[in-house]
Amino acid sequence: MKNIFVEELVHTPVENQKVEIVERKGIGHPDSIADGIAEAMSRALSKEYLKRVGVVLHHNTDETQIVAGRAKTAFGGGEVIQPIYILLVGRATKYFDGIDIPADRVALKAAKDYVRSAMRNLDPETDIVFDVRLGEGSTDLKEVFERKGGKAPLSNDTSFGIGFAPFTETENLVYNVERRIYEEFRKKEKAIGEDVKVMGLREGDKIRLTIACAFVDRHVSSVKEYLAVKEELTDFVRGISSEYTSREVEVAVNTADNIDKEVVYLTVTGTSAENGDDGSVGRGNRCNGLITPGRPMSMEASSGKNPINHVGKIYNLLANRIAWDCYEAIEGIKEVYVRILSQIGKPIDEPKALSIQIVPENGYDVERMESKARTVADEWLNDITKITDMVINGELKTF
Repeated sequence: MKNIFVEELVHTPVENQKVEIVERKGIGHPDSIADGIAEAMSRALSKEYLKRVGVVLHHNTDETQIVAGRAKTAFGGGEVIQPIYILLVGRATKYFDGIDIPADRVALKAAKDYVRSAMRNLDPETDIVFDVRLGEGSTDLKEVFERKGGKAPLSNDTSFGIGFAPFTETENLVYNVERRIYEEFRKKEKAIGEDVKVMGLREGDKIRLTIACAFVDRHVSSVKEYLAVKEELTDFVRGISSEYTSREVEVAVNTADNIDKEVVYLTVTGTSAENGDDGSVGRGNRCNGLITPGRPMSMEASSGKNPINHVGKIYNLLANRIAWDCYEAIEGIKEVYVRILSQIGKPIDEPKALSIQIVPENGYDVERMESKARTVADEWLNDITKITDMVINGELKTF
C-alpha cells in the first residue's frame, strides 16, 4: 500500500473568501520566456537522447537567465540598441557509453526555435545574444539498465509537489484572458505584443483586472492610434469575461500610461526584456499556469528540470493531474488539494507521503470519498512514467 493519506480539509473555500488575488505572466514576459526556453531545451535534449541511446539521460536546464537589453522606441518604429543576453546554463550528458552527444548545439537550436515560435517581433539572430554554458552531466549506466528493465527511476531530491482543483472563476478568468489575448486578439491586431501580464483582484462579487500589455511601436503611428487599440483591447476583455464569470468585471489596461506626456507602453520587440526587465526560470507561473497566493504552492521551478527523476517537476505536474482527476471523478468535492513528498534515492512511484485534502460540498462525507481518491492516486503512481512521456511530447505545460 502506497503512503496515501486522505482527509477532510476544514477551511473557507477560496471562491467564498472575501478577497482573492490571482496573477498570470504571459508568454512574452521575461520570466515566461526563460521558462519557455528552459522547457524547450529539456524536451529537445530528451528527444535527442532517445534517438541516440534509447533513454533520456541526465540533464537539467532550469537555470536559464535573461539579462535585459536596451531599446529605443518610437511611434512608427524604433530599434534595439543592445541585444538581450540569455544564458543557457545547467547540466547535460554529453558523452554516454561511447557515444558523443552534441548537447550544446541541440539546446541552442531549441532555444532559438522556441523564440521564433512564441515571439513574432523578437529575432533570435539579431535581438538576442545566446551564451551556452551547459556543464557536463553524467548518467549512470546501471541506472539506465534498471529503467530499461521497467523499474521506476530513483528520486534525485527530497522535495514536494502541490496541486489543486478546480479553478475559481477568478482563476479561470485571469488564465483565459491572457491566453485569448495571445491566441486571438494578438493575431488580428499587430500592435499587440506577447508580454501581457494579467492581475486579478476579486473583492466580494467584483473582479478587477489590471492588464499590462506591451505594444509594438512599428504598428502604432501615434498616441491617438495607441489609445484606439488600447480601448479595443479593453472592450475585447470585457466581452469575453462573461464566458468565465457572472460577476462584475472591471478592466484597466496599461495604467502607468501618461497620455499628456505621450509616455505609453511601447516596445520594439513585444517584450519588456528588450529594455530593463530581466527574467529567470521559476519566478513566474506555477505549472498550472497561474500564481495563486491564496492557495498552497511549491516554489520549485518546474520548467527545464529533467522529466525522468526530478521530482521538483514530476511531482508538481502529478499533483495537479491527481487533483483534477479526483475532482472530476468523485461527486461532492468543492475543492481538493494534493501534496506529494519524495525522499532522495527512493523510487519516484513510492513517495514518502501523498496527501489528498478534500473540502466537501455540503452534505457529502469525505470518508465515503476516500476509497475513490486512493484509487485515483494509486493508478497515477503505478503509471508515473506517463508524466515523463507527456512532458517530452509537449502535452503538459509547466508554466
